[in-house]
Amino acid sequence: MNGVGFSYIASAARSSGPEVVREAPAELTQTRLRRIGEGIGRVVYASENWVVKRERSSREVIALIVLWRILRWVSRLMPQGMASRLMSRPSSKIRLLRVVIEAIMLVIPRTIWFSTHILPVWRMYHRRERRGSRLAESHLAGSGLVPRSITFSPVRVRVVGWPGWLVVSEAEERAEATLLDRLSELAQAGFFSEVEEWLDRYLQTRRAGWSSGLFSVDAHLKNFGVIDDRVVLLDSGGLTDRWSEVASRLERDAQSSEPPHKRLGLSQLLKSRPDIAARFNARWKATVSAPVVRKHMLSESFGSASMPESVQPQL
Repeated sequence: MNGVGFSYIASAARSSGPEVVREAPAELTQTRLRRIGEGIGRVVYASENWVVKRERSSREVIALIVLWRILRWVSRLMPQGMASRLMSRPSSKIRLLRVVIEAIMLVIPRTIWFSTHILPVWRMYHRRERRGSRLAESHLAGSGLVPRSITFSPVRVRVVGWPGWLVVSEAEERAEATLLDRLSELAQAGFFSEVEEWLDRYLQTRRAGWSSGLFSVDAHLKNFGVIDDRVVLLDSGGLTDRWSEVASRLERDAQSSEPPHKRLGLSQLLKSRPDIAARFNARWKATVSAPVVRKHMLSESFGSASMPESVQPQL
């Protein structure tokens, strides 16, 4: 396996934030940017080499949370997996449903929405997003663990579809694909040896993140991307530097009866290659474990004095 990408990740120097450039890349202002993805909190638009993001309003986020809860309920009546596929790759129909829910929210008093367990979810999401962004900027900016980020004077860019244009002052290096999409493409082409290589790189990237003092509690493959031979983190919302949260997540994973490859959405992808699934599960269990994670994180940001004796490494 080519180790260039991981060597770069492990040795890259950190910076205090995005790189400042004189002006926005010309391709951002000279072409109409295409929507390439969206999450609960943002919509992503891209040119050939750069991406910009539109942050959703609070009303949009709440509407998506409501829609997600509705789809979870409806999924019990729908063919298995249909609702989850709709949410993982939002279609025009889902976007229309979100707009309808937003319109209903204008009529129904806010207190009713917030009395149905929506407010705690909304608060948790915003808290995680703010903290994750702060941690990524302070610990990972300038390293190969995340795409290169640049800032410039505000410019107006055109985008396909609503709202037609945005004013942006920051852009991010565009990933070639999410890690899940790359693995799916390779599996469909029958390149399973490369699938296994990318899964190894994914685990290496996670270890490099722990050595930076951070752990992602939402390390799904769709939250990682591919740039050259590197696996990079695309969504910082799940990052934490608190050992209590890390330990809680690791304990839940350890108690799960579902094997790691299934939890990561690789069940169908590796259906014809149970040998690869078994090897990956074994590597996962040997890598994503409390002693290993603790050892990496302890060396960077925690320090023995900040951990309870029960979780300190035994020398």
